[in-house]
Amino acid sequence: MPHPKANIRAGLVALAVLGSVFLAACAGSDDGVSTSSTPPASDFPKVEGRTIEEVFASEPESKYVVSPAGLTFERGTNRYAFGVFELDGTPVDDAEVALYFAKSPNSPVQGPLPATVGSLETKPAYRAKGAGAPGEPRSYYRVDGVEFDRSGPWLAIAIVNADDGPQATRLPSPVVGKFPLVAAVGSKAPVISTPTADSVGGDLSKIDTRQPPSTLHGTDFQDVVGKKPVVLVFATPAFCQSRVCGPVVDATEQVKDEVGDGVEFIHMEIYEDNDPGKGFRPQVQAFGLPTEPWVFLIGSDGRIQQRLEGAFGVEELSAAVERLKRSEGT
Repeated sequence: MPHPKANIRAGLVALAVLGSVFLAACAGSDDGVSTSSTPPASDFPKVEGRTIEEVFASEPESKYVVSPAGLTFERGTNRYAFGVFELDGTPVDDAEVALYFAKSPNSPVQGPLPATVGSLETKPAYRAKGAGAPGEPRSYYRVDGVEFDRSGPWLAIAIVNADDGPQATRLPSPVVGKFPLVAAVGSKAPVISTPTADSVGGDLSKIDTRQPPSTLHGTDFQDVVGKKPVVLVFATPAFCQSRVCGPVVDATEQVKDEVGDGVEFIHMEIYEDNDPGKGFRPQVQAFGLPTEPWVFLIGSDGRIQQRLEGAFGVEELSAAVERLKRSEGT
């Protein structure tokens, strides 16, 4: 089976949302320096007035599956994260992919939208125990500028550039507005109390499934929201359905140390008593989260400035934190 063209060194990734696994790849050096790569739109078939079905039918059906890594989409500009794997589950580690979207079979097509491949790797000092093991996530794909101008289901396809030419595959229909309870950008963040090291007598195993526990439990969210800028990460490294909670917490640790001056960083676990059988913690429910992991970047006015669902890496989070700091004049 031919593999997609490679213009970067790639590693393996496995990423699932609510049990749906995806596999992807990215560039990243051994010391955890995060890099990204985006192929040009000119490398993919042009729409040229065709419908999305005509674009799909113009290329052979792909031997690869493109699987979304998030479920929450809203009217306006959206981030669309995903992964690529073969039909037998073998990871595709060097894909060049572009996405195409349309409201209906006969409406104008948005695309090609080339995907950026971002690294989940961190510097060794920030890696949790077991990080980087075979099959563990090391990268993710994303398109940052998907425009949805109405609620409801949309049509979506992907074109994968393989050695023998472009190949087309269908994506599950993104449903815009399906999860309206997720705390929205521009809204006031729900005021929740997040457990701290002090509140559990120093036994961080009660509030953190990472090994070793993260350093992101020094502050209760309710004490700083509306007073200081905050990065709030919802993730459960040990029980993550998406298998990227560990890497995103590692990435948050590195970003905190490298560009986090003046910003509070807080990690919130997902399950009550760290037991999936007991359901989501009330803090997760307060933010209306249907999936995990998530990160919210919140200004000192208490309003959410940015949010990311699913995978993110050091490079993407660092850029988001820098934007947060600029908005604060720091």
